[in-house]
Amino acid sequence: MRFGLFGAGRVGRLHARNIADHPDAELAYIFDIDQGAARQLAGALGTEVAHTSEQIWATDSVDAVLIASSTNTHVELLRGAIESRKAVYCEKPIDLDLEVVKTVAQEAHDSSIPVFMGFRRRFIPEVQCLYDGIRSGEAGSLEVIHIISRDAAPPPVSYVEVSGGFLRDKTVHYFDLLCWLTGEAPIEVYANGACLVDPLIGVAGDVDTVSVTLKMPSGMLCQIQNGRRSSYGYDERIEVFGALGMLQWNPDVGSTLSRSTESGIMINRPDNGGGYFKQESFAAALDAFIKAVQCGDKLEPSLADGVRAQVIADAATESLTSQQAVTISYWEPA
Repeated sequence: MRFGLFGAGRVGRLHARNIADHPDAELAYIFDIDQGAARQLAGALGTEVAHTSEQIWATDSVDAVLIASSTNTHVELLRGAIESRKAVYCEKPIDLDLEVVKTVAQEAHDSSIPVFMGFRRRFIPEVQCLYDGIRSGEAGSLEVIHIISRDAAPPPVSYVEVSGGFLRDKTVHYFDLLCWLTGEAPIEVYANGACLVDPLIGVAGDVDTVSVTLKMPSGMLCQIQNGRRSSYGYDERIEVFGALGMLQWNPDVGSTLSRSTESGIMINRPDNGGGYFKQESFAAALDAFIKAVQCGDKLEPSLADGVRAQVIADAATESLTSQQAVTISYWEPA
């Protein structure tokens, strides 16, 4: 599968190397408005620089595109892929305006172009084990899910200013993860936040620390704690508690998944525990995209999953502003 890559920034560089390393993929072109960054990356990987996006749309030698450019370009690039009939791997978010998101999602639905959303946390091996444990009933009927995620350090304020807000930029990953793990979509959200890490983030109109409570149709509750700083390094944990026991993923204790039931506590460490790290989970997501397109299988996470997560993020942002619980109303293409 020959790829055109949009974006030569931090995430774009990760994707570029993963495409170049994949046995069933080839990186044909890289495009970035910063042509110097594109040339540098293309030179390192022995590929070509596209001087315009139209150069990628016009060629039949590109089968798929990977969109890792700035958020404000995603919709335009999605439309280019729809018109040129190329499969799409798109990083989140789709756009910061939910109405624009709905419009392009409808266009993609009508065209039947395969679109994959880059929610890479689904592809961490231990999180997949957690998913399997939930679906097989190891924890019984679910009662509470607790998700913690803290970055090692906050991003530059210049990034924060165009991110769409912490809930749309970062917490959106965990809104998707919650729906995927449970097979449910929350019906209500209450979000609270503060600026405790960098005062300039507050000046930019955002928060850097949030606590989000979500209620599911089954009555199950979920609590997400998300922060921009951790003095001891990147911190991410998931706890799933149910009628029969508890499943926990805690990379801080060696990328393990623990199961606590009336029979005792069992801890396993998958052979590929290193998948916790970003590079490996990005590579696993890319591999899933390539295999699904090649086999004609359904893409997951899909564009519809991206829309759903963004609907939740918008409702959470409304709650953060109003300081009231918000009922979530979903949308699907006609």
